[in-house]
Amino acid sequence: VQLQASGGGLVQAGGSLRLSCAASGRTFGGYVMGWFRQAPGKEREFVASISWTGSSTSYSDSVKGRFTISRENAKNRVFLHMNSLKPEDTAVYYCAVHSGAYGTMSTSGNRYDYWGQGTLVTVSS
Repeated sequence: VQLQASGGGLVQAGGSLRLSCAASGRTFGGYVMGWFRQAPGKEREFVASISWTGSSTSYSDSVKGRFTISRENAKNRVFLHMNSLKPEDTAVYYCAVHSGAYGTMSTSGNRYDYWGQGTLVTVSS
């Protein structure tokens, strides 16, 4: 099982990026998926999650209203659309797959079994 995150880069404050995560090795259509991030010197934190149907989403307070998580089950992909980026959004962003099929969304990284390698987002002021 592999998760490949991409789409990171350098962007100015106020700009936008779209992160993509491609899953291979198995189908994750029945699993909650999430995005987390880790800034230098800080602990990993929850960013967003999406239900296995795609009908429900959850966001951290710090990104609510600016980021949107979506998924394409047919392509085994999850996305994170990031708008109005701020310097404090600078971090390595990881996609993850929740443990157990048809589970409920969770903000705890301990509830996710599979992790991508991360993609770096740098927001300049």
